[in-house]
Amino acid sequence: MTLTFAQIEAAAARLAGQIERTPCRHSKTLSKITGAEVWVKFENLQFTAAYKERGALNKLLQLDEDQKKRGVIAASAGNHSQGLAYHAQRLGVPVTIVMPKATPFVKVQQTRDFGAEVVIDGEGYDEAQALAQRLCAERDLTFVHPFNDIDVMAGQGTIALEMLEDAPDLEILPVPIGGGGLIAGVATAAKHLKPDIRIFGVEPATFPSFTARIRGMATPNAGQTIAEGIAVRQVGDLTYAIARPMIEDVLLIEEPYFERGVALYCNIEKTVSEGAGAASLASLLAYPNLFKGKKVGLILTGGNIDTRLLSSVLTRELVREQRICSLRIIGDDRPGFLAAVSSVIGSMGGNIIEVAHNRLALDVPAKGAEFDVMIETRDSRHTDEIVEALRERGYPPRRI
Repeated sequence: MTLTFAQIEAAAARLAGQIERTPCRHSKTLSKITGAEVWVKFENLQFTAAYKERGALNKLLQLDEDQKKRGVIAASAGNHSQGLAYHAQRLGVPVTIVMPKATPFVKVQQTRDFGAEVVIDGEGYDEAQALAQRLCAERDLTFVHPFNDIDVMAGQGTIALEMLEDAPDLEILPVPIGGGGLIAGVATAAKHLKPDIRIFGVEPATFPSFTARIRGMATPNAGQTIAEGIAVRQVGDLTYAIARPMIEDVLLIEEPYFERGVALYCNIEKTVSEGAGAASLASLLAYPNLFKGKKVGLILTGGNIDTRLLSSVLTRELVREQRICSLRIIGDDRPGFLAAVSSVIGSMGGNIIEVAHNRLALDVPAKGAEFDVMIETRDSRHTDEIVEALRERGYPPRRI
């Protein structure tokens, strides 16, 4: 089995008017920051905030009447479940979604709100998928795989048709890889339309499933990632066979670059991205020389991120940029000392967020005290100015 350009064109015709034809826009500021000419495809503007609707709907639209009546089933803890549930409800197709036990409640509830029967079982995706396959056979349902399905891949490939219609001069597409459905579809369409376009895969360094497959190794699991949407232990057999010949290389991304990507989309483009959604942008930040001066198309694949995680990522970016900084100051334990330090910081335009006062640290003199002062500044230069002012006034701080 293989994926053809004709299948992707047919998928585009089916999907027309039933999903958002999302914009692909040039970003002047991201271009300036990365050194590439950056175009962004905003798939977070789909109704369920992710590109997964395309493949799920393309599959649903090809079911016969008997299959529609019996219903469909899938295993997913993320965007595939919501995209499938939403369009199945819209088309009147019964849908069952098996979600692992650790699935966040908000995702479970959102999927139920779209009319799906949600079965919560399994310690992870593999166990959830095994149960979904059993239920599929027992109930005579149609299984809709999140990536390892030709119809699903064809739906995802419609993204490339739209991108190259809006920006025909694109030279490079860095595409996130989880199970491989997106890159298989996008690479097939893009290479057909523009054979010289370069395709790079993008994976979390903690879940390099496609890279491991290339090297004939088991996929290592090195820890957590905020790009959970592409944290897949094993790439699909079909997706790998289709995508591998068209991929120039796979770029492994460390966590800080995903965080920076999410923060840049929020602060620069004023749009919300989940960790996996920022993977393409993260690749430009991690490998600037590869993309410098090139016309690059980025797919912002989704915007379903937990608000607490988003808050944490944005705050950590402020720390990374030294706009939030903690200073440790050791001085005499006497009235007015903290007020004097605060006065210096305030006079320099800094904002004190938090103060911790420690008299019992053994590396502090018995008559002294240790203060940890967290401050907010305009930028790293402003932070340096405050540090220097404290030093000049006799309160030399140490950054912590």
